[in-house]
Amino acid sequence: MTQAFNGGDKNSFLVGQAPTRRWQNVAMGSLGLWIGGSLVLDLVVMPTLWATGMMESSGFASASYSIFWIFNRVELLCAAAALSSVWALIEVSKTTLDTKREMLASAVMLLFIALSYTFVLTPYMSGLGIDLDVFTTTTALPADMDRLHAIYWILEASKLGIAGLLLSKCNGVIAR
Repeated sequence: MTQAFNGGDKNSFLVGQAPTRRWQNVAMGSLGLWIGGSLVLDLVVMPTLWATGMMESSGFASASYSIFWIFNRVELLCAAAALSSVWALIEVSKTTLDTKREMLASAVMLLFIALSYTFVLTPYMSGLGIDLDVFTTTTALPADMDRLHAIYWILEASKLGIAGLLLSKCNGVIAR
């Protein structure tokens, strides 16, 4: 391992802490940011848009795509930071092989969920929601939209559960 990775460099990130503690902080910080952002989006932003009636407006699909486009990229950054820091953490920590595998598998699943949101679910839902016929007066949601919302909420619940499990595993990591 390099000197900076081991924590021997004076100019390294989080100077003065053991390498295990540094990577724990990065992993837990990125997971905490991600969970907090997801909860704000799911429990504050989207219900507010629904309560104000914006979901029935013609521009909702493009507005929600803009919101989710930005948030999905933040999710990808958080997933990449979590995966990288978990990978580094399991290299510098003294935990069982099973715990290391669980942590790495959880981080990979979180990255997979973020990738599926960004490149599959959000574009498809937005494409279904955009009304291309300006002369229609009724704006009924397509039948596939309910199924896609169910998939979104299943993935969201899975993401929060896996992230919580990974947070608890990161908190219990033992230093070498």
